[in-house]
Amino acid sequence: METEQPEGAAAWPSDWMRAMLGAFTLRALERGPSYGYAIITDLEANGLGAVKGGTLYPLLTRYESAGLVTVEWRPGEAGPGRKYFALTDLGRRELDRVRDEWSRFSTTSNNYLSRREQ
Repeated sequence: METEQPEGAAAWPSDWMRAMLGAFTLRALERGPSYGYAIITDLEANGLGAVKGGTLYPLLTRYESAGLVTVEWRPGEAGPGRKYFALTDLGRRELDRVRDEWSRFSTTSNNYLSRREQ
């Protein structure tokens, strides 16, 4: 996955983004239904870099198949309609699960990495 970083932003390794994009996407939908470009914009605005639609949309399709999100087509006000994605109850539980697991993993990782061998 390629990510483009805004000027002055940290260049996150692509394997880190691949590993966390699912959790970030669920988080972006936590506030309510949204569409792909708005999710991409939210991630970028929060310092996570620019995710390509070709990476995000297949993930959202997998999440729909897994029952984590629902999809609704909404007509556009001045242009074409948009496909909106919304978390299901299962998606919210998955986000909570990932948050808990990430917290444990990051704490364990930070503890390990911060120890220096003498």
